[in-house]
Amino acid sequence: MDYSQFLVMYQEIGLLVLILFVFLFDTFSSKEAPRGLSMFTIVLFGLLTLAGFVAPCDKAVASAFGGMYVTSPTMTAIKNVLNIGVLIVLIQAKGWAHSEFMRVRRGEFYELLLITLFGMYLMISARHFLLFIIGLETASLPLAALVAFDKNRYESHEAAVKYMLTAVFSSAIFMMGLSFVYALAGTLYFNDIAASIIDGGAMLVVAVAFVIAGMGFKLSLVPFHLWTADVYQGAPTAITSYLSVISKGAAAFAFFVIMVQVFGPFYHHIWEWMLYALIILTITVGNLFALRQKNLKRFLAFSSISQAGYIMLGVIAGSAQGLGSLIFYILVYIFSNLAAFGVIQSIESKTGRVDMDSYNNLYSTNPKLAFTMMLAMFSLAGIPPFAGFFSKFFIFSTAVASGSVALYILVLIALINTIISLYYYLLVVKAMFINNQEECAVAPFTSSVSDRVGMWICVAGIILVGLVSCIYNGLVNTSVHNPEYIFTIFAN
Repeated sequence: MDYSQFLVMYQEIGLLVLILFVFLFDTFSSKEAPRGLSMFTIVLFGLLTLAGFVAPCDKAVASAFGGMYVTSPTMTAIKNVLNIGVLIVLIQAKGWAHSEFMRVRRGEFYELLLITLFGMYLMISARHFLLFIIGLETASLPLAALVAFDKNRYESHEAAVKYMLTAVFSSAIFMMGLSFVYALAGTLYFNDIAASIIDGGAMLVVAVAFVIAGMGFKLSLVPFHLWTADVYQGAPTAITSYLSVISKGAAAFAFFVIMVQVFGPFYHHIWEWMLYALIILTITVGNLFALRQKNLKRFLAFSSISQAGYIMLGVIAGSAQGLGSLIFYILVYIFSNLAAFGVIQSIESKTGRVDMDSYNNLYSTNPKLAFTMMLAMFSLAGIPPFAGFFSKFFIFSTAVASGSVALYILVLIALINTIISLYYYLLVVKAMFINNQEECAVAPFTSSVSDRVGMWICVAGIILVGLVSCIYNGLVNTSVHNPEYIFTIFAN
């Protein structure tokens, strides 16, 4: 065996080394030292994130283990985007990790969170379904433990059970679909499957439907979304923010690769109508149910469901520009959603409240928090000149690039839903700036340093990412330069 091929997995190896260091620090440090574990983890992960950007951008596409694992500049880019999100989550979770409740389980929190990220790395680079399943389960199972981290709250236990049961059933459905694929193709390599299946008939339709259902759970696509609101509400806020952006970002990229590279040749014959229906249902149901929510964590849960539908428009494009738009949308979504969760976590840590009524007249007592939440809502709604506007513009543009009437209708429905989403996002802004009460539910307070740093990073991202055009152009150019390992243009 040629052990040098492990060097191809330099990002995964770096993350494993970091996990080992965190484990050793947590295990062998003195009783006073564990309070430094948070800063130790943040600093090391920050260096790992920086190393991902410093690595040569022109690094050639490389593979390992007989082609089961592949890395390329595009995959490095999406991993770097996820690293940015994880770093923000780690910073924002520092205050919660230092609470008395977390005193004896701080190390487990960091270790489980980083292990799930390792699984997402494998999902992104896998070009064989066996390795993909390993990554999928590595990313999913520790999340159930993280959701149940607050053992003293019934809602946390309930959320963990719902997440675990849904994850198990979705994995079973996904692997059932893979069994059909293997029966048709005789292989689990992505490229070989596309080349081997000529006409699968009804079995191929069922196989693709099962694969979409399995991945739909990770992305919270309707009708595979029923776990989302309860899990988001019951999990600790730091875990909810991680679930809402990092897990969704990795799953979106993996979904793109599977559907376009493996099943791309059968797009017009098999799964075009499936994805159209899923996108319309996901955006519409997410928006309509978000209108009814008064709990902000459930509110952002349904918001994330609708955002998943917009992300899927990048899959419809099936091109280098579509892939670049998808990664750019994930980057913007990370900044926007984590800014909102940063405000929620800061207020929850002081008051214990997450209901929308507690935000009435927030601007008069905590103007900086109100301003941050306003920017997050504007970006999620797609209001210019914030980054969310450009992410929606680019993904809509790539979706209609083929010029088909069906795609124009699909994007029109998405645009109408954007108006609906604008209404419920502005409800939060109205509560903070317009609703008047004699006494605001949230008294003036100073957020922790870690919360403020996390929100500053998010605000900078919301304002700058959309305006710095080289970011989007760089992601698209990176995808164009190595298309053969990322996607296959849909057959006409």
